[in-house]
Amino acid sequence: MNEHKLIVSTSPHIRDPINTRRIMCHVIVALSPVTIYALVIHGLSALWVLAASIAGAALGDFVMQKGRRIPVTLDDCSAILTGLLLALTLPPRLPWWVAGIAGLAATILGKQMFGGLGHNIFNPALVGRAVAFVSWPAYFATGYAKSAAIGIANTATHKAIEGTVDIVNGASPLAAMKYIYDGAAKAPQGLFASNYYKPLLLANPWGCLGEVSALLLILGGIYLLATRVIGWRITVTYVGTVAVLTAITGRDPLFYTLAGGLLIGAIFMATDYTTSPLARRGKVVYGVGLGVVTWLLRFWSNNPEGVMFAILFMNALVPLIDRYIMPRRYGSAGEAKEVHSS
Repeated sequence: MNEHKLIVSTSPHIRDPINTRRIMCHVIVALSPVTIYALVIHGLSALWVLAASIAGAALGDFVMQKGRRIPVTLDDCSAILTGLLLALTLPPRLPWWVAGIAGLAATILGKQMFGGLGHNIFNPALVGRAVAFVSWPAYFATGYAKSAAIGIANTATHKAIEGTVDIVNGASPLAAMKYIYDGAAKAPQGLFASNYYKPLLLANPWGCLGEVSALLLILGGIYLLATRVIGWRITVTYVGTVAVLTAITGRDPLFYTLAGGLLIGAIFMATDYTTSPLARRGKVVYGVGLGVVTWLLRFWSNNPEGVMFAILFMNALVPLIDRYIMPRRYGSAGEAKEVHSS
């Protein structure tokens, strides 16, 4: 007689082989091309920012977990991913110690203070960036590279845009564009023509590390969609809302989609499981809200970017969205049909 061992347990009874570590590794793989390209474009200074950011994030996780006397979970790669995402939102010439402090703030203030991975309200990487941004704004203003010393991006088109970028001390083209639209400067001839999309897609040396190539960010997003790590709703509604509102405002929607941190924010940060809504309709509402806030900040505030504050603001509204837009209960449609038929 064969003996069968029966195991009684709570749901879920159907499990997926993917776990936290595998999800984190998928995202790291998706970010690897743009990270390597950023190091090629920006050189050794970018490497110091990247190393300090990841080291700070890992140290913050380690110290807090040791202090709380809970298992150290650095092997789940969440701290590495947090530090990597943070580094990609930082200027390439930022002092390494600022990046290290930002990494510490990301995991200590953004994650462990809320109870650890899965309990945080705000995106940890953006918490770290916000702390550094408000604490050392001067370093952010002067931490951007210029294309004159970068052979791969030293083309006629790049030089034309850099003439505008220089107006605002080497900041991103997005900042220069805001400066021009506000009437403080005259745009060089052809600045808004389609031939300027190519540098933003292939070699953009003026912004943060993660802004070097919009094309590589899009390919990373496609990889995450193909591996089902993220869904399309938040990213598409976020980018689409920004593009539509930008066009309504009378500005170039494609430029404002490719420039700045919109793509890295929409693909890799707004889609974070813990800080985004559960329901599909909630994700759409969340994406539209992100787009509206980003649009408002970009065009009607002193901040030419807006993505960081938009995501952090909408993170705070996620519990409210989840409260009023809940996922459909499993089996609820069947129950309704049975009641109707009876």
